[in-house]
Amino acid sequence: MEQEHRHKRFTSSWGFVLAAVGSAVGMANVWGFPSKMGSYGGSAFLIAYLFFVLLFGFVGLSAEYAMGRRARTGTLGAYEMAWSCRKKSLGKAGGALGWLPLAGSMCIAIGYAVIIAYVLKAFASAVTGTLMTADTEAWFASFSGADYSVIPFHVIVVVGTLLTLLLGAKSIEKSNKVMMPLFFLIFLVLAVRVAFLPGAAEGYRYMFSPRWEELLDPMVWIWAMGQAFFSLSITGSGMIVYGAYLDSAEDVVALAKRTALFDTIAALVAALVIIPACFAYGLDVGAGPSLLFVTLPRILQDIPLGRLFAVILYVAMIFAGVSSLQNMFEAVGESLLHRFPRLGRKVVLGLLCLVCLGLGLHMEPIFKWGPWMDIVSIYIIPIGATLGAVSWFWIIPKKDLLEEVSHGAKKTPGKLWYGLGRYIYVPCALILCCVALFLQVAF
Repeated sequence: MEQEHRHKRFTSSWGFVLAAVGSAVGMANVWGFPSKMGSYGGSAFLIAYLFFVLLFGFVGLSAEYAMGRRARTGTLGAYEMAWSCRKKSLGKAGGALGWLPLAGSMCIAIGYAVIIAYVLKAFASAVTGTLMTADTEAWFASFSGADYSVIPFHVIVVVGTLLTLLLGAKSIEKSNKVMMPLFFLIFLVLAVRVAFLPGAAEGYRYMFSPRWEELLDPMVWIWAMGQAFFSLSITGSGMIVYGAYLDSAEDVVALAKRTALFDTIAALVAALVIIPACFAYGLDVGAGPSLLFVTLPRILQDIPLGRLFAVILYVAMIFAGVSSLQNMFEAVGESLLHRFPRLGRKVVLGLLCLVCLGLGLHMEPIFKWGPWMDIVSIYIIPIGATLGAVSWFWIIPKKDLLEEVSHGAKKTPGKLWYGLGRYIYVPCALILCCVALFLQVAF
Protein backbone atom coordinates (compact mmCIF):
# COMPACT_ATOMS: atom_id res chain seq x y z
CA MET A 1 0.00 0.00 0.00
CA GLU A 2 2.85 2.40 0.86
CA GLN A 3 4.51 1.74 -2.50
CA GLU A 4 1.23 2.33 -4.35
CA HIS A 5 0.63 5.54 -2.38
CA ARG A 6 4.08 6.84 -3.31
CA HIS A 7 3.04 6.99 -6.95
CA LYS A 8 0.10 9.26 -6.05
CA ARG A 9 1.96 11.81 -3.92
CA PHE A 10 2.50 15.48 -4.58
CA THR A 11 6.15 15.95 -5.44
CA SER A 12 6.76 19.16 -3.44
CA SER A 13 5.32 21.29 -0.65
CA TRP A 14 4.61 24.17 -3.02
CA GLY A 15 2.99 21.84 -5.53
CA PHE A 16 0.65 20.70 -2.77
CA VAL A 17 -0.04 24.27 -1.57
CA LEU A 18 -0.84 25.46 -5.10
CA ALA A 19 -3.24 22.53 -5.59
CA ALA A 20 -4.89 23.18 -2.21
CA VAL A 21 -5.11 26.92 -2.91
CA GLY A 22 -6.58 26.04 -6.31
CA SER A 23 -9.27 24.04 -4.55
CA ALA A 24 -9.96 26.83 -2.07
CA VAL A 25 -9.83 29.74 -4.55
CA GLY A 26 -13.03 29.84 -6.54
CA MET A 27 -16.34 31.62 -6.83
CA ALA A 28 -16.44 32.02 -3.02
CA ASN A 29 -13.44 34.34 -3.36
CA VAL A 30 -14.33 36.20 -6.52
CA TRP A 31 -17.96 37.06 -6.01
CA GLY A 32 -18.82 35.58 -2.59
CA PHE A 33 -16.24 37.45 -0.51
CA PRO A 34 -16.65 40.91 -2.15
CA SER A 35 -20.44 40.50 -2.14
CA LYS A 36 -20.62 39.62 1.57
CA MET A 37 -18.01 42.20 2.47
CA GLY A 38 -20.08 44.79 0.63
CA SER A 39 -23.33 43.71 2.29
CA TYR A 40 -22.13 43.12 5.85
CA GLY A 41 -20.15 46.06 7.07
CA GLY A 42 -17.04 46.28 4.88
CA SER A 43 -14.05 46.37 7.21
CA ALA A 44 -16.06 44.86 10.09
CA PHE A 45 -16.76 41.79 7.98
CA LEU A 46 -13.07 41.68 7.00
CA ILE A 47 -11.96 41.66 10.66
CA ALA A 48 -14.36 38.85 11.53
CA TYR A 49 -13.40 36.92 8.40
CA LEU A 50 -9.67 37.13 9.15
CA PHE A 51 -10.29 35.86 12.67
CA PHE A 52 -12.11 32.77 11.39
CA VAL A 53 -9.62 32.13 8.59
CA LEU A 54 -6.77 32.13 11.13
CA LEU A 55 -8.66 29.74 13.41
CA PHE A 56 -9.99 27.38 10.74
CA GLY A 57 -6.77 27.35 8.76
CA PHE A 58 -4.66 26.61 11.82
CA VAL A 59 -6.94 23.91 13.23
CA GLY A 60 -9.61 22.61 10.85
CA LEU A 61 -7.66 22.56 7.61
CA SER A 62 -4.57 20.97 9.16
CA ALA A 63 -6.76 18.28 10.77
CA GLU A 64 -8.30 17.37 7.40
CA TYR A 65 -4.86 17.16 5.79
CA ALA A 66 -3.62 15.00 8.68
CA MET A 67 -6.58 12.60 8.60
CA GLY A 68 -6.25 12.07 4.86
CA ARG A 69 -2.54 11.38 5.24
CA ARG A 70 -3.07 8.99 8.15
CA ALA A 71 -5.74 7.04 6.25
CA ARG A 72 -3.68 7.12 3.01
CA THR A 73 -7.00 7.58 1.23
CA GLY A 74 -9.84 10.09 0.89
CA THR A 75 -13.23 10.71 2.46
CA LEU A 76 -14.70 7.23 2.96
CA GLY A 77 -11.47 5.63 4.18
CA ALA A 78 -10.62 8.57 6.46
CA TYR A 79 -13.97 8.46 8.27
CA GLU A 80 -13.77 4.70 8.59
CA MET A 81 -10.25 4.97 10.01
CA ALA A 82 -11.20 7.74 12.46
CA TRP A 83 -14.18 5.88 13.90
CA SER A 84 -12.41 2.51 14.03
CA CYS A 85 -9.62 4.14 16.08
CA ARG A 86 -12.23 4.84 18.74
CA LYS A 87 -13.65 1.34 18.55
CA LYS A 88 -13.03 -1.22 15.83
CA SER A 89 -16.71 -2.07 15.43
CA LEU A 90 -17.51 1.60 14.67
CA GLY A 91 -15.41 1.60 11.48
CA LYS A 92 -18.30 0.64 9.19
CA ALA A 93 -20.55 3.28 10.75
CA GLY A 94 -17.87 5.92 10.18
CA GLY A 95 -17.44 4.81 6.57
CA ALA A 96 -21.20 5.09 6.07
CA LEU A 97 -21.23 8.63 7.52
CA GLY A 98 -18.49 9.57 5.07
CA TRP A 99 -20.92 9.20 2.17
CA LEU A 100 -22.74 12.40 3.21
CA PRO A 101 -19.81 14.86 2.87
CA LEU A 102 -18.79 12.93 -0.25
CA ALA A 103 -22.28 13.48 -1.68
CA GLY A 104 -21.78 17.17 -0.85
CA SER A 105 -18.65 17.24 -3.01
CA MET A 106 -20.50 15.61 -5.91
CA CYS A 107 -23.59 17.79 -5.61
CA ILE A 108 -21.62 21.01 -5.47
CA ALA A 109 -19.49 19.84 -8.41
CA ILE A 110 -22.65 19.37 -10.50
CA GLY A 111 -23.76 22.93 -9.81
CA TYR A 112 -20.27 24.40 -9.95
CA ALA A 113 -19.71 23.06 -13.44
CA VAL A 114 -22.75 25.04 -14.62
CA ILE A 115 -21.36 28.37 -13.41
CA ILE A 116 -17.93 27.63 -14.95
CA ALA A 117 -19.75 26.94 -18.22
CA TYR A 118 -21.30 30.41 -17.90
CA VAL A 119 -17.80 31.83 -17.39
CA LEU A 120 -16.52 30.00 -20.48
CA LYS A 121 -19.46 31.40 -22.46
CA ALA A 122 -18.54 34.89 -21.20
CA PHE A 123 -14.91 34.32 -22.19
CA ALA A 124 -15.98 33.38 -25.73
CA SER A 125 -18.16 36.50 -25.95
CA ALA A 126 -15.24 38.64 -24.73
CA VAL A 127 -12.89 37.14 -27.33
CA THR A 128 -15.35 37.77 -30.20
CA GLY A 129 -16.16 41.25 -28.90
CA THR A 130 -19.92 40.75 -28.61
CA LEU A 131 -19.74 41.29 -24.84
CA MET A 132 -18.37 44.80 -25.37
CA THR A 133 -21.45 46.04 -27.23
CA ALA A 134 -24.21 44.05 -25.54
CA ASP A 135 -26.79 45.13 -22.99
CA THR A 136 -25.23 43.01 -20.24
CA GLU A 137 -28.52 42.26 -18.46
CA ALA A 138 -30.18 41.10 -21.69
CA TRP A 139 -27.02 39.20 -22.68
CA PHE A 140 -26.89 37.33 -19.36
CA ALA A 141 -30.63 36.60 -19.49
CA SER A 142 -30.25 35.21 -23.02
CA PHE A 143 -28.17 32.23 -21.92
CA SER A 144 -29.11 31.88 -18.24
CA GLY A 145 -32.75 31.31 -19.14
CA ALA A 146 -34.20 28.07 -20.42
CA ASP A 147 -32.68 27.88 -23.92
CA TYR A 148 -29.80 25.55 -22.90
CA SER A 149 -27.36 27.35 -25.19
CA VAL A 150 -24.52 26.75 -22.71
CA ILE A 151 -24.48 22.97 -23.31
CA PRO A 152 -21.30 22.92 -25.51
CA PHE A 153 -19.41 24.99 -22.90
CA HIS A 154 -20.74 22.76 -20.13
CA VAL A 155 -19.45 19.62 -21.87
CA ILE A 156 -16.03 21.24 -22.43
CA VAL A 157 -15.76 22.20 -18.74
CA VAL A 158 -16.67 18.77 -17.36
CA VAL A 159 -14.71 16.66 -19.86
CA GLY A 160 -11.71 19.01 -19.79
CA THR A 161 -11.51 19.03 -15.99
CA LEU A 162 -11.82 15.25 -15.76
CA LEU A 163 -9.01 14.84 -18.30
CA THR A 164 -6.70 16.76 -15.94
CA LEU A 165 -7.33 14.06 -13.32
CA LEU A 166 -6.17 11.09 -15.36
CA LEU A 167 -2.81 10.97 -13.59
CA GLY A 168 -4.18 11.79 -10.13
CA ALA A 169 -1.98 13.99 -7.90
CA LYS A 170 0.66 14.36 -10.60
CA SER A 171 -1.63 16.04 -13.14
CA ILE A 172 -3.43 18.06 -10.43
CA GLU A 173 -0.09 19.45 -9.26
CA LYS A 174 1.18 20.27 -12.75
CA SER A 175 -2.01 22.03 -13.86
CA ASN A 176 -2.21 24.14 -10.69
CA LYS A 177 1.43 25.19 -11.00
CA VAL A 178 0.30 26.97 -14.17
CA MET A 179 -3.23 28.07 -13.25
CA MET A 180 -2.71 29.54 -9.79
CA PRO A 181 0.26 31.86 -10.48
CA LEU A 182 -1.58 33.15 -13.57
CA PHE A 183 -4.76 33.67 -11.55
CA PHE A 184 -2.94 35.87 -9.02
CA LEU A 185 -1.06 37.76 -11.73
CA ILE A 186 -4.23 38.49 -13.70
CA PHE A 187 -6.14 39.77 -10.68
CA LEU A 188 -3.22 41.97 -9.64
CA VAL A 189 -3.24 43.51 -13.12
CA LEU A 190 -7.01 44.09 -12.87
CA ALA A 191 -6.65 45.59 -9.37
CA VAL A 192 -4.08 48.08 -10.64
CA ARG A 193 -6.36 49.06 -13.54
CA VAL A 194 -9.36 49.53 -11.25
CA ALA A 195 -7.30 51.77 -8.94
CA PHE A 196 -7.25 54.44 -11.70
CA LEU A 197 -11.05 54.57 -12.07
CA PRO A 198 -12.62 57.84 -10.86
CA GLY A 199 -14.40 57.18 -7.59
CA ALA A 200 -12.49 53.98 -6.77
CA ALA A 201 -11.12 55.62 -3.60
CA GLU A 202 -14.60 55.44 -2.05
CA GLY A 203 -14.46 51.67 -2.42
CA TYR A 204 -11.11 51.50 -0.62
CA ARG A 205 -12.45 53.69 2.18
CA TYR A 206 -15.46 51.41 2.54
CA MET A 207 -13.24 48.31 2.68
CA PHE A 208 -10.65 49.55 5.14
CA SER A 209 -12.21 52.31 7.30
CA PRO A 210 -12.95 50.76 10.73
CA ARG A 211 -16.63 50.72 11.66
CA TRP A 212 -16.39 49.00 15.02
CA GLU A 213 -20.13 49.19 15.75
CA GLU A 214 -20.76 46.69 12.95
CA LEU A 215 -18.90 44.06 14.96
CA LEU A 216 -21.80 44.07 17.43
CA ASP A 217 -24.06 42.60 14.75
CA PRO A 218 -24.02 38.78 15.22
CA MET A 219 -24.90 38.20 11.55
CA VAL A 220 -21.62 39.82 10.50
CA TRP A 221 -19.81 37.10 12.46
CA ILE A 222 -22.10 34.34 11.16
CA TRP A 223 -21.59 35.33 7.53
CA ALA A 224 -17.84 35.75 8.05
CA MET A 225 -17.66 32.30 9.65
CA GLY A 226 -19.59 30.68 6.80
CA GLN A 227 -17.44 32.44 4.21
CA ALA A 228 -14.25 31.26 5.95
CA PHE A 229 -15.46 27.64 6.10
CA PHE A 230 -16.36 27.45 2.44
CA SER A 231 -13.56 29.62 1.13
CA LEU A 232 -11.02 27.25 2.72
CA SER A 233 -12.95 24.22 1.39
CA ILE A 234 -13.29 22.71 4.86
CA THR A 235 -16.28 20.58 3.98
CA GLY A 236 -15.31 17.28 5.58
CA SER A 237 -14.34 15.85 2.20
CA GLY A 238 -12.28 17.67 -0.44
CA MET A 239 -9.14 18.56 1.49
CA ILE A 240 -8.92 15.06 2.95
CA VAL A 241 -8.05 13.57 -0.43
CA TYR A 242 -5.22 16.07 -1.00
CA GLY A 243 -3.92 15.22 2.47
CA ALA A 244 -3.90 11.56 1.40
CA TYR A 245 -1.33 12.47 -1.27
CA LEU A 246 1.03 14.15 1.23
CA ASP A 247 4.39 12.76 2.25
CA SER A 248 4.69 11.90 5.95
CA ALA A 249 7.64 14.30 6.27
CA GLU A 250 5.47 17.34 5.47
CA ASP A 251 4.29 19.73 8.20
CA VAL A 252 0.50 19.80 7.79
CA VAL A 253 0.00 22.80 10.10
CA ALA A 254 2.53 24.86 8.14
CA LEU A 255 0.92 23.80 4.85
CA ALA A 256 -2.52 24.71 6.16
CA LYS A 257 -1.26 28.16 7.16
CA ARG A 258 0.17 28.72 3.68
CA THR A 259 -3.07 27.58 2.06
CA ALA A 260 -5.10 29.95 4.26
CA LEU A 261 -2.70 32.84 3.55
CA PHE A 262 -2.88 32.54 -0.24
CA ASP A 263 -6.61 31.92 -0.20
CA THR A 264 -7.08 35.11 1.82
CA ILE A 265 -4.82 37.06 -0.55
CA ALA A 266 -6.95 35.81 -3.45
CA ALA A 267 -10.14 36.96 -1.72
CA LEU A 268 -8.66 40.40 -0.93
CA VAL A 269 -7.31 40.90 -4.45
CA ALA A 270 -10.74 39.99 -5.86
CA ALA A 271 -12.34 42.49 -3.47
CA LEU A 272 -9.81 45.15 -4.56
CA VAL A 273 -11.04 44.64 -8.12
CA ILE A 274 -14.77 44.38 -7.56
CA ILE A 275 -15.63 46.72 -4.66
CA PRO A 276 -13.79 49.85 -5.92
CA ALA A 277 -15.09 49.21 -9.45
CA CYS A 278 -18.67 49.01 -8.19
CA PHE A 279 -18.24 52.20 -6.16
CA ALA A 280 -16.75 53.96 -9.19
CA TYR A 281 -19.85 53.14 -11.26
CA GLY A 282 -22.45 53.29 -8.49
CA LEU A 283 -23.35 49.62 -8.87
CA ASP A 284 -24.48 47.04 -6.30
CA VAL A 285 -21.49 45.21 -4.82
CA GLY A 286 -23.79 42.61 -3.25
CA ALA A 287 -25.20 41.41 -6.56
CA GLY A 288 -23.88 37.82 -6.29
CA PRO A 289 -23.40 35.89 -9.58
CA SER A 290 -24.56 38.86 -11.65
CA LEU A 291 -21.38 40.66 -10.52
CA LEU A 292 -19.47 38.51 -13.01
CA PHE A 293 -21.96 38.55 -15.84
CA VAL A 294 -23.73 41.93 -15.61
CA THR A 295 -21.84 44.37 -13.36
CA LEU A 296 -18.21 43.77 -14.38
CA PRO A 297 -18.90 43.54 -18.15
CA ARG A 298 -20.78 46.85 -17.93
CA ILE A 299 -17.74 48.44 -16.27
CA LEU A 300 -15.32 46.90 -18.77
CA GLN A 301 -17.33 48.31 -21.68
CA ASP A 302 -16.54 51.83 -20.49
CA ILE A 303 -12.78 51.64 -19.99
CA PRO A 304 -9.92 51.68 -22.51
CA LEU A 305 -8.78 48.17 -23.50
CA GLY A 306 -11.93 46.84 -21.85
CA ARG A 307 -12.11 43.88 -24.24
CA LEU A 308 -8.59 42.78 -23.30
CA PHE A 309 -9.35 43.11 -19.58
CA ALA A 310 -12.58 41.14 -20.07
CA VAL A 311 -10.64 38.31 -21.72
CA ILE A 312 -8.05 38.10 -18.94
CA LEU A 313 -10.74 38.38 -16.23
CA TYR A 314 -12.60 35.35 -17.57
CA VAL A 315 -9.37 33.40 -18.10
CA ALA A 316 -8.62 33.91 -14.40
CA MET A 317 -12.14 32.84 -13.47
CA ILE A 318 -11.85 29.68 -15.57
CA PHE A 319 -8.61 28.82 -13.76
CA ALA A 320 -10.25 29.43 -10.36
CA GLY A 321 -13.29 27.36 -11.27
CA VAL A 322 -11.48 24.41 -12.84
CA SER A 323 -8.96 24.12 -9.97
CA SER A 324 -11.85 23.93 -7.48
CA LEU A 325 -13.79 21.48 -9.65
CA GLN A 326 -10.70 19.25 -9.84
CA ASN A 327 -10.78 18.83 -6.07
CA MET A 328 -14.50 18.01 -5.96
CA PHE A 329 -14.17 15.38 -8.68
CA GLU A 330 -10.98 13.94 -7.20
CA ALA A 331 -12.57 13.60 -3.75
CA VAL A 332 -15.43 11.55 -5.20
CA GLY A 333 -13.32 9.63 -7.70
CA GLU A 334 -10.63 8.60 -5.21
CA SER A 335 -13.21 7.37 -2.69
CA LEU A 336 -14.98 5.31 -5.35
CA LEU A 337 -11.62 3.80 -6.35
CA HIS A 338 -10.92 3.06 -2.69
CA ARG A 339 -14.26 1.28 -2.32
CA PHE A 340 -14.35 -0.33 -5.79
CA PRO A 341 -10.67 -0.71 -6.84
CA ARG A 342 -11.43 -2.99 -9.81
CA LEU A 343 -13.18 -0.20 -11.67
CA GLY A 344 -9.96 1.69 -12.47
CA ARG A 345 -9.48 5.46 -12.69
CA LYS A 346 -10.66 5.86 -16.30
CA VAL A 347 -13.93 4.07 -15.63
CA VAL A 348 -14.58 6.09 -12.46
CA LEU A 349 -13.88 9.39 -14.25
CA GLY A 350 -16.21 8.30 -17.03
CA LEU A 351 -18.96 7.62 -14.49
CA LEU A 352 -18.41 11.04 -12.91
CA CYS A 353 -18.75 12.60 -16.35
CA LEU A 354 -22.06 10.85 -16.97
CA VAL A 355 -23.48 11.82 -13.56
CA CYS A 356 -22.30 15.43 -13.73
CA LEU A 357 -23.62 16.04 -17.23
CA GLY A 358 -26.69 13.86 -16.80
CA LEU A 359 -27.90 15.95 -13.87
CA GLY A 360 -26.12 19.21 -14.60
CA LEU A 361 -27.48 19.80 -18.10
CA HIS A 362 -30.97 20.06 -16.62
CA MET A 363 -29.70 22.72 -14.21
CA GLU A 364 -28.30 25.19 -16.72
CA PRO A 365 -31.12 27.74 -16.33
CA ILE A 366 -30.25 30.00 -13.39
CA PHE A 367 -33.70 29.49 -11.84
CA LYS A 368 -32.90 25.77 -11.49
CA TRP A 369 -29.23 26.21 -10.59
CA GLY A 370 -29.93 28.63 -7.72
CA PRO A 371 -32.27 26.35 -5.71
CA TRP A 372 -29.93 23.37 -6.24
CA MET A 373 -26.95 25.28 -4.85
CA ASP A 374 -29.08 26.57 -1.96
CA ILE A 375 -30.04 23.02 -0.99
CA VAL A 376 -26.40 21.91 -1.13
CA SER A 377 -25.10 24.85 0.91
CA ILE A 378 -27.95 24.79 3.46
CA TYR A 379 -28.16 21.07 4.14
CA ILE A 380 -25.37 18.89 2.77
CA ILE A 381 -22.18 20.96 3.08
CA PRO A 382 -22.72 22.30 6.66
CA ILE A 383 -23.66 18.83 7.94
CA GLY A 384 -20.62 17.33 6.20
CA ALA A 385 -18.30 19.97 7.66
CA THR A 386 -19.73 19.30 11.13
CA LEU A 387 -19.36 15.52 10.77
CA GLY A 388 -15.71 16.04 9.87
CA ALA A 389 -15.04 18.39 12.78
CA VAL A 390 -16.67 16.03 15.29
CA SER A 391 -14.90 12.98 13.84
CA TRP A 392 -11.45 14.56 14.10
CA PHE A 393 -11.76 16.18 17.52
CA TRP A 394 -14.27 14.03 19.40
CA ILE A 395 -14.17 10.55 17.85
CA ILE A 396 -10.57 9.70 16.94
CA PRO A 397 -8.47 9.48 20.14
CA LYS A 398 -6.47 12.61 20.95
CA LYS A 399 -3.21 10.63 20.91
CA ASP A 400 -3.78 9.38 17.34
CA LEU A 401 -4.71 12.81 15.99
CA LEU A 402 -1.78 14.61 17.62
CA GLU A 403 0.61 11.86 16.49
CA GLU A 404 -0.35 12.39 12.86
CA VAL A 405 -0.36 16.20 13.02
CA SER A 406 3.11 16.06 14.61
CA HIS A 407 4.70 14.13 11.72
CA GLY A 408 7.09 16.50 9.95
CA ALA A 409 6.20 19.43 12.26
CA LYS A 410 9.00 21.82 13.21
CA LYS A 411 6.98 22.76 16.29
CA THR A 412 4.78 19.97 17.62
CA PRO A 413 1.12 21.01 18.05
CA GLY A 414 -0.06 20.32 21.57
CA LYS A 415 -2.82 21.13 24.03
CA LEU A 416 -3.53 24.60 22.61
CA TRP A 417 -4.02 23.29 19.06
CA TYR A 418 -6.21 20.43 20.24
CA GLY A 419 -8.18 22.64 22.64
CA LEU A 420 -8.91 25.19 19.90
CA GLY A 421 -10.10 22.37 17.66
CA ARG A 422 -12.28 20.63 20.21
CA TYR A 423 -13.78 23.57 22.08
CA ILE A 424 -13.89 26.40 19.50
CA TYR A 425 -13.65 24.95 15.98
CA VAL A 426 -16.21 22.16 16.55
CA PRO A 427 -18.77 24.49 18.21
CA CYS A 428 -18.31 26.93 15.29
CA ALA A 429 -19.12 24.13 12.86
CA LEU A 430 -22.20 23.20 14.92
CA ILE A 431 -23.38 26.83 15.04
CA LEU A 432 -22.98 27.17 11.28
CA CYS A 433 -24.90 23.93 10.75
CA CYS A 434 -27.75 25.06 13.01
CA VAL A 435 -27.96 28.50 11.39
CA ALA A 436 -28.13 26.90 7.94
CA LEU A 437 -30.70 24.27 8.90
CA PHE A 438 -33.01 26.30 11.14
CA LEU A 439 -32.75 29.75 9.56
CA GLN A 440 -32.52 28.35 6.02
CA VAL A 441 -29.45 30.47 5.30
CA ALA A 442 -27.47 29.50 2.19
CA PHE A 443 -23.79 30.32 2.58
